[in-house]
Amino acid sequence: MSLDTIKPEHLALSADDTLLDLGCGEGRHTLTVGLASDLNAIGLDLSHRDLQTAKGRLNDFSGLAGEQCNVSFTQGTGDNLPFGDQSFSKVICSEVLEHIPEYADFLSEIRRVIKPGGILAVSVPAAFPEWVCWQLSDAYHQVEGGHVRIFNANTLHREIESLGFKRYRRHKAHSLHVPYWWLKCLFWRQDPQHPWVDAYHRFLVWDLMENPWLTRWLDKLLNPILGKSIVMYYVATKPEASPGNKV
Repeated sequence: MSLDTIKPEHLALSADDTLLDLGCGEGRHTLTVGLASDLNAIGLDLSHRDLQTAKGRLNDFSGLAGEQCNVSFTQGTGDNLPFGDQSFSKVICSEVLEHIPEYADFLSEIRRVIKPGGILAVSVPAAFPEWVCWQLSDAYHQVEGGHVRIFNANTLHREIESLGFKRYRRHKAHSLHVPYWWLKCLFWRQDPQHPWVDAYHRFLVWDLMENPWLTRWLDKLLNPILGKSIVMYYVATKPEASPGNKV
């Protein structure tokens, strides 16, 4: 099981790319893509604490990064990106828009900074698993920085395409994470450290470290039905510029 929601193999990456990870958090996508390739990767987030964690993780890879490090992190907000027009050939925006009241401003800024023919990868929580979490716990979406909406993926897709993007791939991810969040929401007020929650968390950590074939197969089987995240990939400009087939 991978923690990465966006799949790098669907991004048509090349050494000439400059990638923006918008709302990078602690840097998982920025580091995964940046340190595994020669492209330049920039992670941007509003949280100083998360950026410090991301920079610490980058330092842990000092042997890979070295003096010619192609990964960096900067603080900023997605509705006023500190970059010029058409600065990036690839943009990732993963599990961010559900936190943003005026997310249309983020999409407009992404459109401004992405190059013609550039690729945008967006993920948001899938509607059904998210709805169950909201039913089980008000605190889940009322905490500071929590989710402010349940996305209809088709509506979000139409909004993105209206800005001049064309979708070429769509999939779901992290089906094995769904029971953890349902359990966490179920026991949120009663006992946040409930033994069932703790046990399932230990299972997820074990799965991440060991990556056994059985859970990889199970996750792949369940993702179309129960994936926690829905992931969509777009190309900016004409449909024939797409590196893959629309789904």
